[in-house]
Amino acid sequence: MTDTAHNERPPRNQWWDVWDQFRSHKGALAGSFVFLFLILAVLLGPYIYDVDPRYINIRSRDQGPSMQFPLGTDQLGRDILARMLMGGQTTISVGLTAMCLSITLGSTIGILAGYFRSLQGVLMRLTDLFLALPLLPLLLLMVMLFRETLVLQFGPENGIFILIVIAIAITSWMQTARIVRGEVLAIKEREFVLAARSIGTPARRMIIRHILPNVLSPIMVSATLGIAQAVITESALSFLGLGFPPDFPTWGRLLNDGMPYINLSPERVLWPAIALSALVLSVNYIGDGLRDALDPRIRGR
Repeated sequence: MTDTAHNERPPRNQWWDVWDQFRSHKGALAGSFVFLFLILAVLLGPYIYDVDPRYINIRSRDQGPSMQFPLGTDQLGRDILARMLMGGQTTISVGLTAMCLSITLGSTIGILAGYFRSLQGVLMRLTDLFLALPLLPLLLLMVMLFRETLVLQFGPENGIFILIVIAIAITSWMQTARIVRGEVLAIKEREFVLAARSIGTPARRMIIRHILPNVLSPIMVSATLGIAQAVITESALSFLGLGFPPDFPTWGRLLNDGMPYINLSPERVLWPAIALSALVLSVNYIGDGLRDALDPRIRGR
């Protein structure tokens, strides 16, 4: 009796199974290391390489990589490495914040539309309306209409940050809403949901305890893809000159600043392009790994 009790082990936490499946995906594991490296670089880099990214030194302009300037300088003599580190903070912050807002909005609408039949028509027609709108012209219109108001209210940097984050979130929640709604429609007909409903479980508790945990996989995948989409959108706006002010660098702004000098100093375009590509690819690989790890139908294969 004692030996039997001693040999019995507590049930294994399912998150260990998720981790085992995730780390078996080599691309996702490599993407996690790259993403973590970029996060640590932009957060800790300015403390290690403490050069003012806004300091203008005309005598040192348009220099190539050297010991003093590891990535060279721009047309105003500003250190490109310092501007890359500062720009990475802004680019990644915009991506993460816009993703959180977009996923929250899309998941809420998708769950409500899938669970409550009375709300399905209104919410999905609203989703179809936003899907039918041309996104880039809508983004440009929002920037032109609300830019000055938010800049006067919150300052040039915070105002543009709020504007870009809200604009990206408003124009990127629709795919998440449709995916989550489809999952909810399938899950709410499962036996455990019908059993919980038969004993009088209220709708709020049903959604939190039974529906939401089972749609976590598509939500997490949409979240990782949402980061990549938000980063690309912010970079496109900055590349078009409609993002942050010129003295507030982002990786998209650095691309825009380096384009006129691409023939003389191609590395000025190469560094932000490599950083953006590494960020987007790493996030996409992480999304693939999370999809496989969180889906119980795939886990363990």
